[in-house]
Amino acid sequence: MNQPIIIAIDGYSSCGKSTIAKALAKRLNYVFVDTGAMYRAVCFYILRNEIDWQHSSEQEIENTLDNITITFEYNSDSQQSDTYLNGENVEQEIRGKAVSEVVSEISQIKSIRKRMVSLQQKVGVKKGLVMDGRDIGTQVFPNAELKIFMTADPKIRAQRRFSELKLKGKQLTIEEVEENLSTRDYNDTNRKENPLRKASDAIELDNTYLNQEEQLNWALRVLHEKNLVNSHF
Repeated sequence: MNQPIIIAIDGYSSCGKSTIAKALAKRLNYVFVDTGAMYRAVCFYILRNEIDWQHSSEQEIENTLDNITITFEYNSDSQQSDTYLNGENVEQEIRGKAVSEVVSEISQIKSIRKRMVSLQQKVGVKKGLVMDGRDIGTQVFPNAELKIFMTADPKIRAQRRFSELKLKGKQLTIEEVEENLSTRDYNDTNRKENPLRKASDAIELDNTYLNQEEQLNWALRVLHEKNLVNSHF
């Protein structure tokens, strides 16, 4: 019997990190944590309460974080976990344009990243966890048994994101989506605190031409080759 492990998935926006992470967690009966939703929830709280985050001190931001509780609850209708901010379901709100436009900037704030990393590490104490984000394999779980770094062609990523938003009724042009992704990529890779980068021991997955089933099979094959899971998965 294999011992439970931590699977860390990092990569650029709209590469399907959450999709493969959820699929792996379901197949392995592991816990899935959407770290992007955590940062989005903090961002939404700051915007809703009109906090001047650009001119606030680190201490003021820390005081703000003391007022925030983030939890996840399973939604039987969508068969996915919804994000709750101080007991309120904000899953739809945190995926909106207002949050998407500034979340990568707000996520750069040192005190916010420090608090989120601490919370994420506490979740992984017992292992049996799949977590996706930007700094999971490099900062949150540098000793994770399996690290995956995801990438894809920028045009394909933008089209995927555009289609996803369109299905949710969001009114955005493909040009706006491309610009948003480009800005987020720049902010993620150039921030001072825990920038997005591929861990030296991460396995890269370019999913430009892979569908969801092919991605999952690829990850399961890697797990088998490394003898990290039982063969019946």
